[in-house]
Amino acid sequence: MALLRWSDQDELFRPFVEMQREMDRLRREMDRLFSGFRGIRPLRVGVFPPLNVSEDKDNLYVRAELPGIEPSDLDISVEGDTLMLRGERKGSEAASNVSYHRREREFGRFRRSLTLPTRIDVNKVEAVFQNGILKIILPKAEEVRPKQITVKTA
Repeated sequence: MALLRWSDQDELFRPFVEMQREMDRLRREMDRLFSGFRGIRPLRVGVFPPLNVSEDKDNLYVRAELPGIEPSDLDISVEGDTLMLRGERKGSEAASNVSYHRREREFGRFRRSLTLPTRIDVNKVEAVFQNGILKIILPKAEEVRPKQITVKTA
């Protein structure tokens, strides 16, 4: 077993001490960089509206959660293989007269696009809005639907 003198241990830990100093310097620099952003709202973490997409042999189904939105404030379109959902969530009138302790619900315009996994028949698309849930039924194009082929005996 090798014995180390006390003075040799300084050399052993020097890389770790230097790394700690560099990490402290980096933290101070990041704190300085972000100190100017205190008055600015943070970036949105989630995606609005949240979507569920499912399919069966004939249709694609898109369900979107849109609480507090009127159907007249929605714009749904299909362009090529992209479904576009646009709208606006309006704020309450009391919002300007109160002081918030927490404000997590966003207001304003939103836009969400979704690339569809298969071709659809755009002339037969339906949309139903009920209890804050938008359900869009997208019939698959005839050429991509599965077809049953019968086997004949010769």
